[in-house]
Amino acid sequence: MPKPKLAPYGSWVSPIGAEDIVRDSFRLGQLMLDNGNLYWSELRPSEGGRTTIMCRKGGGVATEVLPDGFSARTNVHEYGGGGFCVDDGELWYCNDSDQRIYVVDSAGRVRPVSPEGPYRYADLVVDRKRSRIVCVHEDHSGAGEPENTIVAVTFDGDVDVLASGADFYAAPRLSPAGDDIAWIEWHHPNMPWDETELVVASLDDAGQVNEPMRVTDAGEAAFQPEFGPDGSLFYVSDRSGWWNLYRLTERSIEAVYAVEAEFGLPHWVFGMRTYDVGDDGRIVAAFLLDGISKLAEIDLANGGVRTIPVPHIDIGGLRTHAGRAYYIGAGMRSPSAVVTVDLENGITDVVRPSQEGVPDAGSVSVAQPVVFKTAGNEVAHGFFYPPMNDAYQAPTGDLPPLIVKSHGGPTGQTGCAYEPKIQFWTSRGFAVLDVNYRGSTGFGRRYRRLLDGNWGVADMEDCVAGARMLVEQGLVDGERMAITGGSAGGYTTLCALTYYDIFKAGASHYGIGDLEALARDTHKFESRYLDRLVGRWPEDRETYVARSPIHHTDRLSCPVIFFQGTEDKVVPPNQAEAMVSVLREKGIPVAYVSFEGEGHGFRQAANIRQALEGELSFYGQVFGFEPGDDIEPIEIENL
Repeated sequence: MPKPKLAPYGSWVSPIGAEDIVRDSFRLGQLMLDNGNLYWSELRPSEGGRTTIMCRKGGGVATEVLPDGFSARTNVHEYGGGGFCVDDGELWYCNDSDQRIYVVDSAGRVRPVSPEGPYRYADLVVDRKRSRIVCVHEDHSGAGEPENTIVAVTFDGDVDVLASGADFYAAPRLSPAGDDIAWIEWHHPNMPWDETELVVASLDDAGQVNEPMRVTDAGEAAFQPEFGPDGSLFYVSDRSGWWNLYRLTERSIEAVYAVEAEFGLPHWVFGMRTYDVGDDGRIVAAFLLDGISKLAEIDLANGGVRTIPVPHIDIGGLRTHAGRAYYIGAGMRSPSAVVTVDLENGITDVVRPSQEGVPDAGSVSVAQPVVFKTAGNEVAHGFFYPPMNDAYQAPTGDLPPLIVKSHGGPTGQTGCAYEPKIQFWTSRGFAVLDVNYRGSTGFGRRYRRLLDGNWGVADMEDCVAGARMLVEQGLVDGERMAITGGSAGGYTTLCALTYYDIFKAGASHYGIGDLEALARDTHKFESRYLDRLVGRWPEDRETYVARSPIHHTDRLSCPVIFFQGTEDKVVPPNQAEAMVSVLREKGIPVAYVSFEGEGHGFRQAANIRQALEGELSFYGQVFGFEPGDDIEPIEIENL
């Protein structure tokens, strides 16, 4: 093995280029099984962000089942998810361009099903007994907020409302015989991880909802209802303080498996799954313990639990059939993939990797879990990635620059699976700290609620505390620390840069600079999100102003780069543009990169690549190193 080259941190030549991350890579989504055949969705940046649907029949080769020119994506709640379903060889999906439901029959013929108009659909379920699709419906035809309902769309295109009156709906599910239905609903100002109502009802001869009954109590947040083969209803609830599995029988509600771990997820998108009920009286489930996924099989007859050792620490989308489980999984050194596992012996098989070609182990930084003290006598969590590239070493006494990552949500979480966009930095000589600040999911309800009333404070404090901890341990250069984040993570980034002097640069990806503008302009799903996180607006306007970086730019003195999509409906472009304008006028170094046609999060390969290379160029100019990549320098005003 050749001797490592001597080069400053940040300037190392990496085997992981921005082009490598977007070329022949895609984002895996929803999984479904139909007659033993496996279907999944994949978002392809190389095709302009198109989402297609793949199928593997039996153990054969995967083929694309969505015709050219179509993209399966729903915009319900703006975040979408749950955009297709399959039954008896027929595929129903939500088409991106017009948001109508289409069907691809077993012969490959395509036709629209739902009517034209300003309507959106999600969480599709086939009701074969009544020749219809049951799903969530979002109607944008009226003034003000769109109306959300659960509807039945017949195969001929008629639409019939089954449930209405709540502000939001999700997860409609039918019993095996088709005689019962369950769903989740919630009301402003709650988000689905705050409090939801799990409702179960019978269906009459005409397929209408009959005598709906609420299952959950006040204060519970339910997730993923599923009917078992015997007609009993399973679901996840945080009634104990942890998202655990429960079963509703004719007699009572009983815990399937009580443990201080999380079987639920924040319901940002439709179609999320953490368990599946088999026909053999067993449940296969993925649960989070300290931010790491575990796979287990639960015997409903005796309550026995058996952990299945698999090489994946991020597991989602679970389905089971004939002694096998199917999921989307990622390991610490392997990117996400569609995976199948033999439940008896734990042997896994990769059906479809999300990325071809993974760097050698010598260029992959493995996450190190960290727990550190923070404000309020609390602790925060995160994952630390040291620089890693065995082709290089830094000069003696040199310390690496640090990038602190603040995840979105803010009610989200970061895991420790292989993430190419983190390895992009560590293989160039950066250290990365990915923070699960207070408010993150995966650590129980108490930790999740620590952000209530404290957004823009606790999250910022935790990112700062984590960075300081690494400086104190002598692991990073305290004079070359940056913070970056997208959406809510962009807000945390801007707050940390404004209210603290610890970071010397920052990158905001479609981040929030003005909480008042967010409260006024954002979409229905998140329009009352800030009630719990910040306070009611406009009643608590003083708090909104105090925590909005746009009003305190006199305290911001370090360079900032902004990345923004022009079609973002969640955090509109005016947020970034207002911050850029103020920083420009004050003479603070600033760069602004906008992507025409992009929404909330970037889907097109060219834009993903430009954002990565632009941020690298930005740090190189600010921290005084020359990137090893042949990239176009970003223009920084006032530098």
